[in-house]
Amino acid sequence: MDGERSALSGPERDREKLPPIHHSSPPGFRRGAKQPFPSLGSFISTLSQRRDVGGRSLAGGLVGTLTSTPGLRHVRELPPICSDVRQKQRLSIDTLPPEVKAPFPTDPVIPLRTKTTKEFQEDMERAVQSGDWREVRDFYLTTFDSFIEINAAFKREANGLFNTTDDSGVNAKFVNAVYDALLSTPQDIQKSVLKGIINSLLREWKGPRTKDDLRAYFILVQNPQYSSTSTYVIYAHLLRQIAALSEADHHFLVYWLKKLSARRFRQLVERLLQFISTRLFPAEPDDLPPLSKCSWWIPSATKVLSLFNAANSVSSPPIMPFTDFYNITLEHIDFMEEYRTWQSAGTSSRFSFCQFPFILSTVVKKAIIQKDSEQQMISQARQSLVSKVSRRQRVDMNLLFLNIKVRRAQLLSDSLDELARKRCDLKKKLRVTFVGEAGLDMGGLTKEWFLLLVRQIFHTDYGMFTYMKDSRCHWFSSWKCDNYSEFQLVGTLMGLAVYNSIALDIHFPLYCYRKLLTPPTVPCDQNALVGMATASLDDLQQIMPELAHGLAELLSYEGNVEDDFYLTFQVFQEEMGVVKSYNLKPGGDKIPVTKQNRKEYVQLYVDFLLNKSIYKQFAAFYHGFHSVCASDALMVSLTCTSMDGVHQHGRRAPARRLLDWIRLLY
Repeated sequence: MDGERSALSGPERDREKLPPIHHSSPPGFRRGAKQPFPSLGSFISTLSQRRDVGGRSLAGGLVGTLTSTPGLRHVRELPPICSDVRQKQRLSIDTLPPEVKAPFPTDPVIPLRTKTTKEFQEDMERAVQSGDWREVRDFYLTTFDSFIEINAAFKREANGLFNTTDDSGVNAKFVNAVYDALLSTPQDIQKSVLKGIINSLLREWKGPRTKDDLRAYFILVQNPQYSSTSTYVIYAHLLRQIAALSEADHHFLVYWLKKLSARRFRQLVERLLQFISTRLFPAEPDDLPPLSKCSWWIPSATKVLSLFNAANSVSSPPIMPFTDFYNITLEHIDFMEEYRTWQSAGTSSRFSFCQFPFILSTVVKKAIIQKDSEQQMISQARQSLVSKVSRRQRVDMNLLFLNIKVRRAQLLSDSLDELARKRCDLKKKLRVTFVGEAGLDMGGLTKEWFLLLVRQIFHTDYGMFTYMKDSRCHWFSSWKCDNYSEFQLVGTLMGLAVYNSIALDIHFPLYCYRKLLTPPTVPCDQNALVGMATASLDDLQQIMPELAHGLAELLSYEGNVEDDFYLTFQVFQEEMGVVKSYNLKPGGDKIPVTKQNRKEYVQLYVDFLLNKSIYKQFAAFYHGFHSVCASDALMVSLTCTSMDGVHQHGRRAPARRLLDWIRLLY
């Protein structure tokens, strides 16, 4: 128990690793210096005694000895406490005699605990009034002694499965009552809880996970004691184990986390952000272990924070604003070094905050985009100079810029021609000249050019875009034409604005940016589909809230859908004053919408409105944007559930995080 006390007795005794604690392990199976291998007879005798005590303790007694194997669900490896621990020789299950290879119990039986929330609160009231904390102390000692006991106390049904994302099986009211009371208990009780958590984490390191294990992690991460820096060593080890879980396990945790109350969810997010900030810039450096010895603290905390971000993203509406995940402290680090680290992720496994853009503030994101653009502009200018000099041609300073010359009277057509002619120079710094007007562009003429173009292109009379009054955003017009080059111009304009750090007064829904990243890089096959992002009713809600509400009512209607709505798989759309009909599927005009097929109808209708009806327009827009914006600063990796970086690291992981970066400019 000395190792446990050292993790709790103050900063001078905090250590980067937690000591293994196995009070009842056989002498030959303790970690540390190698012990003589026991005789077969004594080994089997000890094994039999431990089986009598219980299957779970048998696995716990051997965790420090046996490595994990597919056949042994509860045999787990202790955490790596030093860089070479995995290379140390360990006993393999394959070396054991056949007599020892008895099957392990698949799932431990959880003891029955009957204490209710009301009974616990009554115990607390009696303890406060009488000063006798024995009953409360016994409850906390027992409850946090192991993952099994945590489940026994807080699981609604001790041996129920609860193997779904919809229901964690946790008695949330009881968990809240126990944690709300914890900080008001005597110090020895609080220390005993932390000591029990240490033991639990040591016993539960690695190996296959049951849903009861996930429940225990879900409950432990809510402990309010982690707000104190004196508990950061324990908190860090908890976060490390949660971050190391499989993608499937993270999926469960994400959906369980979204069921927390908004107040508690925010508390946990703020605690993680504070943990990261304190580790980066500790008020008292001696309070924490040296950063060189616990470099995994920040990556683990950030990965767990990404689970909360994912839970927030899949909630409708979000539990808290996405801006509340920003860590302002990161504005004071060398974020360009973070960016360069991320860029070299193909040859390095180093952690970088750029793998998790949701934590980076607007200031950091804009600065990274601007710095990256400047580097590309310099690179492009250098290439042009070298090309001229190598051919012994006269060097003109104009070749360092993307020079756009336009007439005010022919602004749109001139801009279209200039951008088409100078496609190879789009990565250079933009400089605009109005024909017949004297003046040097120091940024003002460029901004005016963007402003005039945006006003003309997005004017309702022009017909390219429709302004949605209910959602106060622009959307693509579905009118058909022979040439979609003007949509490509708009895409190029958006790309140039991002590239040159210019904010435009354009209000696109977030779904538009998802389409821009489907796929995140332009496919080599010119016939490949682009911009066909999966569309849902929530996406339609961003653009056409009234129509989305009507379709939602159709889905929930209890009456006779076919007779009352009288719909078919045919929809009507007005284009330039003419109403046209479209079948959502072959023969759709003859297929009635019923209660059985209404979900298919809604899905096809939403996909038609947001994808198929505007495909050519958006495809041109997509290619225009990507002709400028194809840099690493924008193409930062992101998975669909925002469990970004937990399982996908590196430079070209599946991505759509451009949204997090460029939506800040619009």
